[in-house]
Amino acid sequence: MKTKPEEIVALLREEIAGYDTRVRRDEVGTVLEVGDGIATVYGLDKAVYGELVELETGVKGMVMNLARDSVGVVLLGSDAGVREGTVVRRTGRAADVPVGEAMIGRVVDVLGSPIDGLGPIETTETRPIEHEASGVVTREPVNVPLQTGILAIDAMVPIGRGQRELIIGDRQTGKTAIAVDTILNQKGQDVICIYVAIGQKASSVARIQDTLKRHGAMDYSMIVSATASDSAPLQYIAPYAGAAMGEYFMEKGKDVLIVYDDLSKHAVAYRTLSLLLKRSPGREAYPGDVFYLHSRLLERACRLTKEYGGGSMTALPIIETQAGDVSAYIPTNVISITDGQIYLETDLFFAGQRPAVNVGLSVSRVGGAAQTRAVKKTAGTLRIDLARFRELEVFTQFASDLDAATQQALDHGKRLLELLKQPLYHPMPVNRQAVILYAATNGLVDDVPLEKVRDFLLSFAAEMEEEHADVMADIQESGNLSAPAIETIRAALEESKRRVSGTWQA
Repeated sequence: MKTKPEEIVALLREEIAGYDTRVRRDEVGTVLEVGDGIATVYGLDKAVYGELVELETGVKGMVMNLARDSVGVVLLGSDAGVREGTVVRRTGRAADVPVGEAMIGRVVDVLGSPIDGLGPIETTETRPIEHEASGVVTREPVNVPLQTGILAIDAMVPIGRGQRELIIGDRQTGKTAIAVDTILNQKGQDVICIYVAIGQKASSVARIQDTLKRHGAMDYSMIVSATASDSAPLQYIAPYAGAAMGEYFMEKGKDVLIVYDDLSKHAVAYRTLSLLLKRSPGREAYPGDVFYLHSRLLERACRLTKEYGGGSMTALPIIETQAGDVSAYIPTNVISITDGQIYLETDLFFAGQRPAVNVGLSVSRVGGAAQTRAVKKTAGTLRIDLARFRELEVFTQFASDLDAATQQALDHGKRLLELLKQPLYHPMPVNRQAVILYAATNGLVDDVPLEKVRDFLLSFAAEMEEEHADVMADIQESGNLSAPAIETIRAALEESKRRVSGTWQA
């Protein structure tokens, strides 16, 4: 069959009408050299620091060095297939990550791609990983408690929503355990939790995911993972990606808890990148801007005013020390940036005092402003009593004869320390904390044998919830310890002691 001329003309007219006359222009460059996850690219004259670029192999990269005749690009993926002459294209946008409600309950890599085998994440919104921190005008004072469920911390080093509290100590002293316990304690508190794993073993991240899942915490949590096997660029952007995901919820008016585990490895990853990018090393071989690295990250944690959403983001950065040296470069940097620190001591840990919180070196610069009234009222003398105990313990370790007052102070201090021991993954609600602290700090259990005191008070708190549920519910809801509640606690405690005192003699 022959095509008629008028049909050909119609087809041509149709094609001409639909022809896109817009000129598309991409700025492209070529790789000069590549190695260790760093590519030196020629030709991207208008590239911007922090801009996302795409290589023809499909791998994305981020511009991190601007030289006179080339740019340094860190590769956010495998450098397989990348060689001299590989074409690199500008995207014109800052490096970003997907954000949204669909991320909750998932384990993702630093680019927001799922790595938990549960299928794709359906979300359309993105946020730049680098974002300017909220200004002073948009911030609210930190005065709403964020309960960790750990008695030693909630009583003496209280954390508020929007605060940045550093967890610091040597390796294997329980730093991650404190962060995980805090996440578990947010169940039912309407707080979204983000755990950012930086340079951790993949098995450790899997173990944390399993723990959160077993306790039902993955329903309100997400994990951002850049494991030890990932490249330095991925470990470097991990905390910023986590912060971007948290800011999405904060600006929606929600409360967020974000854990950076740990920033020591983050600093090492940045040092690796910087040396590969030929930046000048400074103290301890870190580049001079390593302070800015963590300050611009942690400044993003805050509590917003109602006009700006009213949400908050609380940061728990973790720093690992070497042989307890808090005066090293990275620890001193992060201590000066944060609003306090929880210092975990190796000697206390191996002596069986767990969590191994050093009361003398741990501090919260927000303090009682972010503490529940019931706990604030009952824990008022706790720090002083423990400091006095430590002092007396040192002076009396070689003494044979002690006067009654000194012996009483030592016995009281030993009981307080015994009560501050807490097993893993057993966070304690506010009402139980208040009951235990009231009985302990007022000396009401000084006549209970030392080895029995912890079990006795834990079982007493459980009894209170069964027999005086209204009183315990009032303490939990109001956060206050009223005079009638105190009378009930005292009467119930005396009755409980009378009932079980016979077993102590046995």
